Amino acid sequence: MQFTAEAIAEFLGGEVAGDPGATVGGFAPIEKGQPGALSFLANPKYEQYVYTTDSTVVIVGGDFKATGPVAATLVRVPDAYAAFASLLRLYDEARPRPAGVSPRASVAEDAVVGEKCYVGDFAVVDSGAVLGDGALVYPQSYVGRGVKIGAGSTIHAGVKIYEGCVIGERVVIHAGSVIGADGFGFAPGGEGGAFGKIPQIGNVVVEDDVEIGANTCVDRATMGSTVLRRGVKLDNLIQVGHNVEIGENTVAAAQTGIAGSVKIGAGCMFGGQAGIAGHITLGDGVRMGAQSGVDHDVEPGGTLLGSPGMPGIRFHRSWAVFRQLPELSRRVNELEKTLSRFGKVPNRSV
Repeated sequence: MQFTAEAIAEFLGGEVAGDPGATVGGFAPIEKGQPGALSFLANPKYEQYVYTTDSTVVIVGGDFKATGPVAATLVRVPDAYAAFASLLRLYDEARPRPAGVSPRASVAEDAVVGEKCYVGDFAVVDSGAVLGDGALVYPQSYVGRGVKIGAGSTIHAGVKIYEGCVIGERVVIHAGSVIGADGFGFAPGGEGGAFGKIPQIGNVVVEDDVEIGANTCVDRATMGSTVLRRGVKLDNLIQVGHNVEIGENTVAAAQTGIAGSVKIGAGCMFGGQAGIAGHITLGDGVRMGAQSGVDHDVEPGGTLLGSPGMPGIRFHRSWAVFRQLPELSRRVNELEKTLSRFGKVPNRSV
């Protein structure tokens, strides 16, 4: 597909600076631009490339002021990143989608497959499962007994959805993820100190517009449901324990671990490898930095850094002291040596 700078500006509500007839047919990062490509500039760290890029059209923010000659045609918009994202969505939606049930797929006789669905090679749709209109189930995925998948959802290759789970509309689950495996429930007291398994008879409920990254695991509840509310976005390699509830529009980066029975509010953000201990509540809007850990309830709007997690300003103050510990230790040792010569304190050099 080909688009002119003028058409792009009209779609985005922006203004053209340069050739309105400049035509693009693809996308490229601004630092790796090429003729016929569309790029964007949102991060000031990349401004140098706007003067050297070979891309034909570059989307920039309305406050961008060139400090040198720019060969590319510019499209000025209020928010360059958001504008570029909307173009990518438009492009993605225009791409052809697979359709039909592969003869190499296994679909139970009593399963319900809606209109314009796709079930790929060696995928299994088990008894009583329901696929809403336009749902896509890519090869080698498993949709368990009684699973319900809403309209327009995409189940990528190799996803496993255990029985009884409910997936909303426009959900995207990436390759290798497991939805509804047993929660980590074991009770001590067996013979020889063995741990006995506690049956996990609940399910997982994923509401509309959720996206789950590759190889992420969301465990089924012991009883009731593990719930991901509308708009939740989970990165790759995340663990969500049994009976967890994650509020609307919360996002978590890769390798975040959430133990069982945690309640997370809406609009929270978790950096990579954040760790959350079980049976605690995090209020709306909580932020946790990468590798931060928390084992206590957090009030709405709290920001935690470090492990164990502490309020951001306290962490930065502590870190400022920590970085000086070698020098502080040296000075204390010298002071103690000096005082020991006067019999004031023993020499306790470290």
